[in-house]
Amino acid sequence: MMKSVLFSLLVVWHLGSSSSMSQRGATAFLLPSNKNNRRYPTVRFVSTEKEPLLFVDETTSSSSSKHDQVSKYYGSTLQTSDDLATNACCTAGGAPPPAYIQECLDKIHPTVLSKYYGCGLCLPSYDLSGLNILDLGCGAGRDVYIASQLVGKEGRVVGVDMTQEQLNVATEFQDYHAQQFGFSNVEFHKGYLEHLDQLLPPAPAALLEPNSFDVIISNCVLNLCQDKEAVLRHCLSLLKEGGEMYFSDVYANRRVPQVLKDDEVLWGECLSGALYWNDFENLARKVGFTDPRLVEDSPISIRNRNVQQLIQQQHAGLEFYSATYRLWKLPLELLEPHCEDYGQAVVYKGTLPRFPFAWLLDKHHYFVKNKVHPVCGNTYNMLAKTPALQEHFEFVGNWDTHFGIFEGCGSSIPFDSTSSGGGGGLGKGASTKASCC
Repeated sequence: MMKSVLFSLLVVWHLGSSSSMSQRGATAFLLPSNKNNRRYPTVRFVSTEKEPLLFVDETTSSSSSKHDQVSKYYGSTLQTSDDLATNACCTAGGAPPPAYIQECLDKIHPTVLSKYYGCGLCLPSYDLSGLNILDLGCGAGRDVYIASQLVGKEGRVVGVDMTQEQLNVATEFQDYHAQQFGFSNVEFHKGYLEHLDQLLPPAPAALLEPNSFDVIISNCVLNLCQDKEAVLRHCLSLLKEGGEMYFSDVYANRRVPQVLKDDEVLWGECLSGALYWNDFENLARKVGFTDPRLVEDSPISIRNRNVQQLIQQQHAGLEFYSATYRLWKLPLELLEPHCEDYGQAVVYKGTLPRFPFAWLLDKHHYFVKNKVHPVCGNTYNMLAKTPALQEHFEFVGNWDTHFGIFEGCGSSIPFDSTSSGGGGGLGKGASTKASCC
């Protein structure tokens, strides 16, 4: 024990006295040993330079080791969704899926369904016929096979995942689903979401071409990635103009402490890798998704006493939410950083399939048929420039006069809180007074 402490102190003294290290402002901290290094404590270096950090999303383990941890967790530790230690990887709200989604689920093999670890419904609710869809972190393929039925034989769905055991299940039942649907339009490939431009063999080199997908979906996977910015940048590149990333994930009301990020189970359970919601929205804007839109959300009540205690010991106010966002790829000049009022409005025609009376764009825009809805310039362009939506709306107004920002478009937490009991928040399709978003 004495030898290990002396060794650690010498390391701190030596590195702390290095001129190059001192000039950079680094400090070494002595930390408890971990299970992979029982002989010596860990030394962590933290910069003391006062540089502004807009996004905080770092872990002490390397990217490859984190990939290995996640692959092992989803490839061997978990056999079915019943093996999850918490309820974080569960569909938001717990409500049954829409009837047309349930019809799709009824045609999917039970083995594929049993290995579903998602936290929401991550498919846009407009007509997807003939579209190209990419599913990031597709796992055993549940959402791929739902999307396959919705895009039809003229469409295409590509699933990417890094866990071979999951992909084995997805590919094992490709022929089964082709017979169920009457066509085959899906592909599965192994790769890391941070490196979508370098899919692993035998994927063809030109598989994922820029500007080639109409929709990118993902279900409770972004939180498992270390370099979330890289994932979002790839998505922006792969989407066609007017396309969108529509995905569900887990978010936190505050930044997650590093000690929780280092917990393998909490990371695998989609909790400790969750971004603070405001960091996520700022990160999305940074890469080019100028106006992130929240579709729906639900508080996560962690039904595991040990996990609850661990989280409360590290940060008593830390809460987690399952949320679905949509991120549009539009030219930068068409989307502004905030919701600006130009006196514009839209009228929903009621012509979207399965939605004859009303249609939900996001948490603050529920369009009732034949009703005039005032909207900001961003919402106006999202509807007008999205091929699958533009013909279903009438557009009123122009850009001649600017009336300022919509009141209420602030930066408070957008999720419904646990304390509201599901009724105190804004709720799905609700809207704040005089607020566009």
